[in-house]
Amino acid sequence: MTAREGAPTLAPVGRDDVEEVAAFLNEHLNSRVSAEKWSAMIVPPWLCDAPNHGYLLRTDDGLVGVHLAFYSTRLVEGRPQQFCNLSAWCVLEPYRAHGLRLLRALLAQPGYTFTDLSPSGNVIEVNRRLRFRELDTATALVPNLPWPLFSRRARISLDPAVLSRTLTGLDHDVHADHANSLAVRHLLLQADGEHCYVMVRRDRRRGLPIFATVLYVGNPTLFARHGRVVFRHLLGRGALATLAELRVVGSRPALSRMLAAPRPKMFLSTALDGDDIDYMYSELACVAW
Repeated sequence: MTAREGAPTLAPVGRDDVEEVAAFLNEHLNSRVSAEKWSAMIVPPWLCDAPNHGYLLRTDDGLVGVHLAFYSTRLVEGRPQQFCNLSAWCVLEPYRAHGLRLLRALLAQPGYTFTDLSPSGNVIEVNRRLRFRELDTATALVPNLPWPLFSRRARISLDPAVLSRTLTGLDHDVHADHANSLAVRHLLLQADGEHCYVMVRRDRRRGLPIFATVLYVGNPTLFARHGRVVFRHLLGRGALATLAELRVVGSRPALSRMLAAPRPKMFLSTALDGDDIDYMYSELACVAW
């Protein structure tokens, strides 16, 4: 019996499959992202001994399903922890009954903490049945206003060279690993003799690409004092509002309002708790919708 006549064949996504997978996702998941950009985003910019880039389903006629994944090894409280971030999941309608094979193949890999940072629709309930837990995603919606610059003591730098020579420790490593990520922008807030590394991405809500989302804040205390300088900068780059999760930024920004139903983010782990999870080394930093 051929794959066309029976169940599609399940296989890991290897480097040789990336272009085919990218074309599939461009055609069937998000045509706003070109196949070339999908190819560039599937392979993350950081170094990692990844076992695959996800899993695929194939028949004699070609691909019928894909579930991408991003892998990383992180230090959590001084101990290396392996992460698998579940990303784009697309299965053609006639083969939807086989879609769970992709997810189960990923989850069958031992030793990983799994994160799903953009589950939607039925995926949320599927994850819950598989004992994923939800992160605290309490989110403030901040209007990006043209705040007057009363002082030049707070400023923003986008210069990669300035970021590279200023940042130290974890901030330096995170920036170096994500410097070429296509989905994020890197900002250095400097004020009061201190600095704060901020990583943001552009996001859509109800089809409108007018939002920025804060993914990383290296110095939440400084950000709490001078975050409005960041929001003013983002307004000048076309973002009318910023989505700021309190677990990321540290405290609720002024003039913001809390979302009644923030989008869920989920994880499955036998070793870590929600406080150990961040949004780096994931699809949020790699995949620009």
